[in-house]
Amino acid sequence: MAVEIEVKQFTAKEYASDQDVRWCPGCGDYSILSQVKKVLADLKIAKQNLVFVSGIGCSSRFPYYIDSYGVHSIHGRAPAIATGIKIARPDLDVWLVTGDGDGLSIGGNHLLHAIRRNVDINILLFNNRIYGLTKGQYSPTSELGKKTKSSPGGSVDFPLQPLSVAIGAEATFVARAHDVNIKHLGSMLHRAAAHMGTSFVEIYQNCNIFNDKAFAYATGKETRDDTSIVLEHGRPLIFGKNRDKGIRLNGLAPEIVELGNGIKEDDLLFHDEKAPQPTLAYMLSRMYHPQFPEPIGVFRAIEKPTYEGLLHEQIKHTIETKGVGSLDTLLNSGDTWVVN
Repeated sequence: MAVEIEVKQFTAKEYASDQDVRWCPGCGDYSILSQVKKVLADLKIAKQNLVFVSGIGCSSRFPYYIDSYGVHSIHGRAPAIATGIKIARPDLDVWLVTGDGDGLSIGGNHLLHAIRRNVDINILLFNNRIYGLTKGQYSPTSELGKKTKSSPGGSVDFPLQPLSVAIGAEATFVARAHDVNIKHLGSMLHRAAAHMGTSFVEIYQNCNIFNDKAFAYATGKETRDDTSIVLEHGRPLIFGKNRDKGIRLNGLAPEIVELGNGIKEDDLLFHDEKAPQPTLAYMLSRMYHPQFPEPIGVFRAIEKPTYEGLLHEQIKHTIETKGVGSLDTLLNSGDTWVVN
């Protein structure tokens, strides 16, 4: 006889742990934490089925602040640990929280392979374009010429674009949000959590101590309508305070046009987040300020078998055709030798 276990419905506040939140006052991480807790409550995810994994950095304190299972792992290796957890326990909801330094510098290789394998985990990459925990060195996403403690003459590194990296690794779900646009951020987290496979969400996050107002152009009330463009599936790419500008293709290149004078909405580029090939999503990921308005929203959302699903199917098939294995038999099979 099956025993039904009642799962308690938690409020957003009940997902908060008893730990003091140790981020700087005014940090954008507070907003992200708040929205994540709201999404967990909306989705009714039981705490015992929830795991947060992080690496090293300000963002990586996240597991301490959610009342669930969590792993504060080592620098850059969170994707490998999250992958192992999902393979061993595919029934768990696994979230990976990382930053532009942890995820794209020392952790870049691990991040790429978790994405290309399409492991069913939710990756949140907090991008503040700086190393905040170690007090303000330039990061892989800092702009060319960035003057910091580690680059007093200006950085000579060309920055990575996180979404381009994810799309290039064949990510099945890719999105971008801002820490201060909480309604939109919440909707992106909902979409990510509902996706079967790797979801990758880049969140522009303000570090008000070491890189304040890095995204002011995209979040300021006076500028955001002209510097951002909200992606909507099946809709034309329109932006501007008066919704009078758009993006169209000139050959294979995007260009900004003004509506009117013979240019209609139908002439613009229409967004297709479900396009089988990543060409459109990648092109959109290459649009950034000041040359273009920067897209926010879902860039790509396609279906594809998950890594752990394929792996467990393979194991099941092997057992059905060859029987249950024996570790002792395996270790004593083939050529063996004795060391005296």
